[in-house]
Amino acid sequence: MATINLHHLRLFRATAREGTLTAAAKALNISQSAVSTQIKALETDLGHNLFERRGRNLVLTEAGRIALDHADEIFRTAEHLTATFRIAGEQRRVLRIGALATLSRNFQMRFLKPLLGRDDVEVVLRSGTQASLLRALDALSIDVVLTNLVPARDAASPYLVRRISEQRVSLVGTAKRLALAGQGLRTLLTRAPLILPTPETSLRAGFDAIIESMGIVPRIAAEADDMAMIRLLARSDAGVAVIPPIVVQDELGAGLLYELFQLPEITEQFCAVTIARTFPNPLLKDVLDLAEEAAAVV
Repeated sequence: MATINLHHLRLFRATAREGTLTAAAKALNISQSAVSTQIKALETDLGHNLFERRGRNLVLTEAGRIALDHADEIFRTAEHLTATFRIAGEQRRVLRIGALATLSRNFQMRFLKPLLGRDDVEVVLRSGTQASLLRALDALSIDVVLTNLVPARDAASPYLVRRISEQRVSLVGTAKRLALAGQGLRTLLTRAPLILPTPETSLRAGFDAIIESMGIVPRIAAEADDMAMIRLLARSDAGVAVIPPIVVQDELGAGLLYELFQLPEITEQFCAVTIARTFPNPLLKDVLDLAEEAAAVV
């Protein structure tokens, strides 16, 4: 068997992740024909087909899945090597953080607070979807993912999930809603228009369980998967929002919004997702420990 060309292996890995030659070529900024030719060369070297075509997509064969596992390990080791010597040669340390795009900015700032203003630390922030951030974590281009969506865990999962905060969830609205809230939770839930998280969220599942147990059919004014949008809708008095108070702590402090009721048995969990690394970023343990010490269900 010929010696494996790592450039060919990198193109194969990109194609496996993107699913098509066109997408891989675009991501790598090379021609589609170059990607195709070099993957064929890799298949010749290995003596096995790595992909089978299904419609416009390329799907890994059994040999392809095995090759991808080894490719991931090879490039992960290379990243470890590079990162180790880069960190050793830097006086300023860098922590690369990925945060779910819809995650509370106030929570993110609370997490970052111990690092801000330090002359010896640079913080790199990246936001995105859960899938894109987990890919970046796998590729070692970020050190941790902050999320309120816990990734699936099984025996094959590489992810380490650490709960770093748990926040109560409340009904929040403008001063206009105070009189209605004074008539009780049932009246508020029945008569006020509601701003809710989207149905796929765990927070919404908990809220739906409450109203079902109370026999209430809610008046839904809006649904959003972005806490920042729910906050803005509440500020504009579109309705009463189901939201963790930490998300609107500035508005609560300024009297723009009011916490009308704390919802029983519902909390929003914020997690830090990492992967096992031979050379973990030394900053990460410190900031995670501090986040856990500061966290509390209020």
